[in-house]
Amino acid sequence: MDSACPHEGGPLEQGDIEDLGDGKLALLCPWHLFDFCLDDGSSSTGLQNQVYDVQVYEGKVYIKTQNALSLIPMKDTEVAHCGKLSPQISGPSTSDGSLTHWAAQILGTPDPSEKVRLTEQVKTWWESGAITDIGEAEPPSQPNRKADLTVRDPGKIKRGKGGTLASRVALLHSLANIEQWAIDLSWDIIARFAKVNLSNGEPLPRGFFNDFVKVAGDEAKHYGLLEKRLTELGSFFGALPVHNGLWQSASDTSHDLLARLAVVHMVHEARGLDVHPQTLARFAAQGDEDSVKILEVLYNDEITHVAAGLRWFTYICLVEEKDCVPTFHELVRLHFKGYLKPPFNTEGRKTAGMGEEWYLPLVKPVR
Repeated sequence: MDSACPHEGGPLEQGDIEDLGDGKLALLCPWHLFDFCLDDGSSSTGLQNQVYDVQVYEGKVYIKTQNALSLIPMKDTEVAHCGKLSPQISGPSTSDGSLTHWAAQILGTPDPSEKVRLTEQVKTWWESGAITDIGEAEPPSQPNRKADLTVRDPGKIKRGKGGTLASRVALLHSLANIEQWAIDLSWDIIARFAKVNLSNGEPLPRGFFNDFVKVAGDEAKHYGLLEKRLTELGSFFGALPVHNGLWQSASDTSHDLLARLAVVHMVHEARGLDVHPQTLARFAAQGDEDSVKILEVLYNDEITHVAAGLRWFTYICLVEEKDCVPTFHELVRLHFKGYLKPPFNTEGRKTAGMGEEWYLPLVKPVR
């Protein structure tokens, strides 16, 4: 299991193991007592931790990650004898195998399906150790998009309320567009801020890159699920107009890592948690259970993404001796247009570690 708690990065290796009953055991984070089932990494709080299948064969340890075997390459004869195991995915073929090199490559990839494929591949390389160098690469000023997309202002995109098949398709199409941008936002924060040195002279910890590679992989998974569902409903991504509103926030915060974390990963990502209950209810009311299942996957993953943004915002503030919550308020007021709008998903935000003190002061005051 990953040793960093997905809530706020607590040291799980220092936690206690307790019996959940029914023969199941849970690891408790020593910081906030979040529980993680040792079987699948699930938590009663709604968070999800990574759990890896470990197998021993002929004195060698094989760790099966989500996408491929890692650590030790296997011979064909070993694969034949091992049954459950599959060959290791080969490493990067280019001479520049740094993480930021591939981040810039993905940002420059216009086709969303290829963007997803590359993201999953690079995530596998990073997690398996095929890529170890963070490197340094200049990201594009804006990610590439397919030329046949119709781009409009966010306010001119019509989504409907899910009461008809056409409006449900429009909602799923809008979510797929958001997920494509979310893939790019994850790679951009890696490439753009890789060489940031904190006020103590130290670079960003490797855990920062681990987290945002995982986020990129989650967003790629989300896009793939949504694209597949659009196809099942007789549509496809690109059939409807899209907007690039999320990238405006990325451009506005391209000079300041704390501002990027605050606005993109703690305001916009958290807003996704807020709209989830209503969106889910619209699809459930129409009996669209397949879409409901996808939305639940998105929601559970997005909680961990908000937690990651909060974790690194808090970490940097502590290193730079800044008061976290007032600094967050200052940056949001500076870089986010308007006020935060209720209703808020208080429970979802709380699960991600974001209490009301973070966002209620940013709501328009009642007069």
